[in-house]
Amino acid sequence: MTNRAVRWLAITALCQLICPAAAGLTVNTTCNAYTGVVGSDGTAQWLGIRYAAPPVGNLRFMPPQDTSCSDGLQLPGSTHGKLCLATNGSPTDSNTSEDCLYLDLYTPANVTSRSKLPVFFFIQGGGFNSLSNPNYNGRGLVIASGHNIIVVTLNYRVGPYGFITNGDKITPNNGLLDQRKALEWVHKYISYFGGDPGHVVLGGDSAGAASVSLQMAAYGGKDTDLFHAAAAESVSFATVLTVEESQYQYDNFAIAAGCAGSDSLACLRSKTAAELQAVNKGSPYPGAPGSPIYPWNPVLDGDLIQNLTYDAFADGNFVKIPLIVGDDTNEGTIFTPQSTATIGASDTFLKTQFPYLTLDQLSRINTLYPNPNNASCPSSGCYWRQVSNAYGDMRYTCPGLFISSAMIEFDMPKSYSYRYNVEDPTQVAQGLGVPHTVEVNAIFGPNNVPGAPASYFPNATNAAIVPVIQAYWTSFIRSFDPNKYRLNGSARWDVWSPDTQDRLLFETGGNTKMETVDDDMQSRCSYFHSIGVAVRHEIQQLRFPIEVENNLETYRPT
Repeated sequence: MTNRAVRWLAITALCQLICPAAAGLTVNTTCNAYTGVVGSDGTAQWLGIRYAAPPVGNLRFMPPQDTSCSDGLQLPGSTHGKLCLATNGSPTDSNTSEDCLYLDLYTPANVTSRSKLPVFFFIQGGGFNSLSNPNYNGRGLVIASGHNIIVVTLNYRVGPYGFITNGDKITPNNGLLDQRKALEWVHKYISYFGGDPGHVVLGGDSAGAASVSLQMAAYGGKDTDLFHAAAAESVSFATVLTVEESQYQYDNFAIAAGCAGSDSLACLRSKTAAELQAVNKGSPYPGAPGSPIYPWNPVLDGDLIQNLTYDAFADGNFVKIPLIVGDDTNEGTIFTPQSTATIGASDTFLKTQFPYLTLDQLSRINTLYPNPNNASCPSSGCYWRQVSNAYGDMRYTCPGLFISSAMIEFDMPKSYSYRYNVEDPTQVAQGLGVPHTVEVNAIFGPNNVPGAPASYFPNATNAAIVPVIQAYWTSFIRSFDPNKYRLNGSARWDVWSPDTQDRLLFETGGNTKMETVDDDMQSRCSYFHSIGVAVRHEIQQLRFPIEVENNLETYRPT
């Protein structure tokens, strides 16, 4: 080690103890020095921090590697890193790059390395095929917490770059390993920015929420001390295959890229990112009638993911931590074809997403979800809400309720469930109801989310819900309890019980109250839990108070 390196380590070690984190907009770590920006609102931000080496060249399709240290070089932190390449993304999109493993930090401006503030680590969604919540600004949550938390957001590889397999020649689930690499970076370095590596709350929406559940169950539920609580919006359970079963995706991708042959992997690594993007389209599941919405997904690899998520939570093989998990009233409407006009089209869509569904199971789903528009059928779109309701419950709502119950079954009493039912006038007029993950706009604050609904901004229809939900979330981030710092006048959020099935209801106008999951929903979810093996969610039955076998009450959508 050079004398210069020794001096650098000594200086940074001393600075870790006494230096203000934002002094001079620069934070010195034992690896690099990062320059950030202080805002007029009392927050600071460090953008575009590389948490892993560029996954390009020979590192394409490889697990993330440690980033290099630059021996004291100050790195800029005022520009977001490029987003990761998406399935069906344009090869010429200048906002994306294969070199995309960056994170952003948002802190109070006056923190020091002694502050030890709670950390919120948010994983964005996108179905593991894109990054659908890019560059959300964490300053709104920092301010809502009274400048008492730190927020971290990140990019991770998606599509084939993050989830391709090829027997034993490629390490599977690299997108999930990216997330863990970023968590490891936080564990090593967040104290320099004023954060507490022993108080990290994992967050995420949609595929980000699925990532939360997968990270909780990773390595058989081994506790690695990388996170200590979690808040998940709209946990997503997709079809999960083994490494061997997903080989068709690799083969089709290699063929489309012109890489058929025994050296196909070397050929794929020799291609430019633009050449790969030109054929990054995804494939149908074998035997399915069409390509699913999200063709690339995590797989069972016997290591990181040892069991399907239903199985892992049914068996108790997950990290036992305080948890918030919930959903929106109309989870399926943004995914299903609005032109769906027949029961055949509805079943075809479901079979495309869940290819292991049998004809008998589809028939049972049709019974549980009768078409609410029978009087006007046949007409274009008259089955849209029917298929939306079935898909939304099967993929999002029922898995979330299952996880809530599993937490209690395995002695984690701090399990909190919710339903978000705040209506945006424009979305309602479009027939979307209260759609998938819309609450994230309120959690981060509309000024910090690109494209937030107009009704969430100050003085608009839904402005009142923003401080309410932010208070619950920041209270949970700070104390693992959503009630401790909740907004005055908002309802006490009772813990979930599999017997009573009570959850918090967020309502239009900023109101909150506890509600009981109705019998119809419990019945439908019990059925989906029972067919988990068939749809490759593969569950073992937990105890639910409502049995579905003799309960085929009709569904009345909201």
